Amino acid sequence: MSLLFRFFAVSLLIAGSSIAVTAWLATQTTTGSIRQEQGEALATDASIYDRLLGYAAVNPRWSDVQSTVDTIARETGRRIALTTWDRTTIADSGDEGSPQLPVNPTVVVDPLNVNPVLKPVEVDEIDPRAVGPFKLTREESDNLRARAQMVADCDGRTVVMEPSGRPVLVRQNPRTQFADCEVDELLYEPTETERKASGELIELLQDCLSRSNIELSPLPWMNLTTPEWYRSPRVHETPEEAACLASARREQLTQYVAPPALMFLTAPTGAEPPTVDLSTAGVTRITWTALGILALAGLASWLTANHLVRPIRALTAATRRMGAGDREVRVTAAKGEIGGLARSFNTMSAKLADTERQRQALVGDVAHELRTPLSNVTGWLEAAQDGVAATDQRLVALLLEESLVLQRLVDDLHDLAQADAGTLRLHAEPIDAADVVEQVVAAHATNREVTVTARTEGELFLVADPVRLRQAVENLVTNAIRYTPAGGTVSVEGRLDQGVVIEVVDTGVGIAPDDLPHVFDRFWRADKSRSRTTGGSGLGLAITRHLVEAHGGTVSVTSEPGAGSTFRITLPTP
Repeated sequence: MSLLFRFFAVSLLIAGSSIAVTAWLATQTTTGSIRQEQGEALATDASIYDRLLGYAAVNPRWSDVQSTVDTIARETGRRIALTTWDRTTIADSGDEGSPQLPVNPTVVVDPLNVNPVLKPVEVDEIDPRAVGPFKLTREESDNLRARAQMVADCDGRTVVMEPSGRPVLVRQNPRTQFADCEVDELLYEPTETERKASGELIELLQDCLSRSNIELSPLPWMNLTTPEWYRSPRVHETPEEAACLASARREQLTQYVAPPALMFLTAPTGAEPPTVDLSTAGVTRITWTALGILALAGLASWLTANHLVRPIRALTAATRRMGAGDREVRVTAAKGEIGGLARSFNTMSAKLADTERQRQALVGDVAHELRTPLSNVTGWLEAAQDGVAATDQRLVALLLEESLVLQRLVDDLHDLAQADAGTLRLHAEPIDAADVVEQVVAAHATNREVTVTARTEGELFLVADPVRLRQAVENLVTNAIRYTPAGGTVSVEGRLDQGVVIEVVDTGVGIAPDDLPHVFDRFWRADKSRSRTTGGSGLGLAITRHLVEAHGGTVSVTSEPGAGSTFRITLPTP
């Protein structure tokens, strides 16, 4: 599928999505009101549930709950019905003409298993108002309240009574500083009623733990000196211990709370709340409006797509011309992303043209380098065949020398081909670069015209291919000797400086500043006459650069005409 049609399809999709979003936004006012009403209904249900749950927590039976149900029904405008599990009516705010109750109850009212959605409970899902035997006697409660009030009068706190009848001191303003008042320890000690109830609870807990093969004492979370230890945060409590404590509490409280009951909440008539149905009025108008928007969006998308595709078509035509061999083709660069693509194409085209010129130059250079030794070999062989030259050892030596020149040239070209193809293999191993320097210098020790010396500092350990590294250094030394006049020196130095550094310093003729950027180009020679006496094959430094880069290093040169040159190899250390 073409870019034009893809862009057009995407634009239509965007337009359709915009219409859908607009329609969705148009319904938000209605749906928002619906959600608000549903939230208010849920809050009312939670309030009704909490009030009936509180009744069940302090009354062992439902026998007198009818008046409470009628009061709540009048206040909330809801029909409230309570039944047993077998659907026997306990209380119902509806009359005889009320419809039958729904099949499913709204919620189960059980203070020992509180519904966490309607009323979150922090401890054991047991309503905190269900205190059972832990409820203080009137005498105990009045005594503790009087003591708490004395402390509150001193430090400004407020006395709040808990469902068990125990007073709690609450600070109204968290920033209020307590006065220096005497602490009444009796306020924080269990009463006789609480100690008795705790003993019963511990016996039930022990029975449960024994069934799970868990010893009751000592448990790290039990602190019987705290009045409501069973409701306090329990650290290091295992799941088995928590389950046993909750089971023991429910068993202890069962006789003090009302049994579970099914609660039904409906409208006063018994009908379910009405569902909201959005009006279908104006569907035709909405449909025609949507189609008009789609048409406008399609027209705009088509025009925009044509504007975008035009430069892409120009690029396509240019690439076809390039594929046909036209390396000078260029396209007009516009603005934006398409313009960036056009500029990238022009850059690529220029690179390809330059590569083609280099390829042609390479073919010419290789032909030139091969022509000279082959011409010499052919000439001497023809001379020998014609009887002009004698086939003696001198002729054999001359032919061998020309063959070696051809061999070195072929080897250099092979190394460059491997480097360009990324197939140049290295057999890396831990070596001391100082040994490589010494070997290269020793190979040139017999040179009587140029003095070759070596100097290394310390141990130059690294991981490298010793053969390839020696080849790189050998090329630099050979090149330095070639351009150093008789009586000069070539020094090979090795040291550590953010890696292993090998420098080849000569006292030769140097390199002109304009020639420095081309030193490592293949077939480049400082001597424009292309004589091998002063220029070699022109591949040694190019090979050196590839070998060093294959080791993850760099090679550079600094030179001053008439004062010599310094070639520097930098290799990373482990």
